Amino acid sequence: MIQAKSLAFAIRIVKLYKYLTEKKKEFVLSKQLLRSGTLVGALVREAEHAQSKADFLNKMNVALKEANETMYWLILMKETDYLTKKQFDSMFSDAEEIIKLLASIVKTTKAKLNK
Repeated sequence: MIQAKSLAFAIRIVKLYKYLTEKKKEFVLSKQLLRSGTLVGALVREAEHAQSKADFLNKMNVALKEANETMYWLILMKETDYLTKKQFDSMFSDAEEIIKLLASIVKTTKAKLNK
């Protein structure tokens, strides 16, 4: 589930990046958004073949941090009028859902490691 959601989110981030660079001519902030937003899915994918539970936990923790950073960039883009409220709400909602899933995975994995 997290794999599919993070991939779909990354695709939306890439499309948003294209919009921001082509239509809004914004290249600096959008690059940060592209990096953090696509890294979430890459880290989730990496975690599928983690070397250990600790490695899995680390990758999921980093994915969680990247998702949180992505939310920051989305807020900044909205507050500086690069994103409309509608664009922001849609992307932010997806980011929140991914963060909830990742936080749950991290919490469950930590509990298993501490047994």
